[in-house]
Amino acid sequence: SLGLKVGVALCRPLPAPMGSVLALSSRPGRQNSPFPRDAPLSRWDRRDGRLSNPGSFDGLHRSCKDVFPQQTEGVKLVVNKTLSSFFKVSHTFHLSAVGPSNYRFHVSYLQSDMDSKEVDSPMLIGEMDSSGSLNAHSLFHLSERIRAKAVFQLCNIEHVLLCKRFHLDDVSVIMVAHFLQSVSSQLVLGGELVYHRGRAEEGGILTLAGQYSGPNWVATLNAGKGGAHMSYYHRANKQIQVGVEFEASTRTQETTFSFGYQMDLPEANMVFRGMVDSRCIIGGVLEKRLRPLPATLIMGAFVNHRGDKLQCGLGVNVG
Repeated sequence: SLGLKVGVALCRPLPAPMGSVLALSSRPGRQNSPFPRDAPLSRWDRRDGRLSNPGSFDGLHRSCKDVFPQQTEGVKLVVNKTLSSFFKVSHTFHLSAVGPSNYRFHVSYLQSDMDSKEVDSPMLIGEMDSSGSLNAHSLFHLSERIRAKAVFQLCNIEHVLLCKRFHLDDVSVIMVAHFLQSVSSQLVLGGELVYHRGRAEEGGILTLAGQYSGPNWVATLNAGKGGAHMSYYHRANKQIQVGVEFEASTRTQETTFSFGYQMDLPEANMVFRGMVDSRCIIGGVLEKRLRPLPATLIMGAFVNHRGDKLQCGLGVNVG
């Protein structure tokens, strides 16, 4: 599986300096990727004597990350609307007690190739918030094993439009190349090459990755100049899943250890996710489907014992 990603950003300030593979990944929890999650890995299934596609590089740690709760704060309302079989929009209203409240408008156009393995993969995605920031993504299926992704970000569009002169120094370009190979039905090896050029610096990072899978567990390791990221996911039974993550950064000289779990209660239409990490942060999120309404109630709380801070959140997803 070969992937190519190109990103362009017009932002002030520029992103955090390169030097850490962790800078390109979200904190423990479900990834906020604009693209859908890959289908459950089934590399142990052979097709015509060949090993199946190992998936994308971004999804190597996804099984573990999906177990962790996504941090919630304030009050959030998300309204999803499907306008057609290919066109979807969503509105997000967020009232925050620790930061500015905002509104986000999200639109996605789904691919129309019904023969593709990922029929529901978005091909074009756009998102804009009340601060004027614009994000655009496009995904191209060049072949069965090659995908390309282009990302464009514009921060504080009002400031850019009022500026009389545009400087190329304000442009930050990131190019990412991924390669994954199924060595056996259980082992996947690959790498990631990241090139970054901005006003302050220019450089590249090479990261090597490996993943070994069992019937009900997945172990993954990423290691490079910027640091290391290890994760272990285990499905105990139909209701309980656990995950462990270890992250080390050479740039910040910090290491974190996190433990998360997910408990499914289908009879009660509820899902609970909890976590605890080495920074003395404990949190949990409860999701409750409000049947027969097409809505989900989300309640969460996170406590930072070291910093003596408490964050609570309440949200409703409609559609």
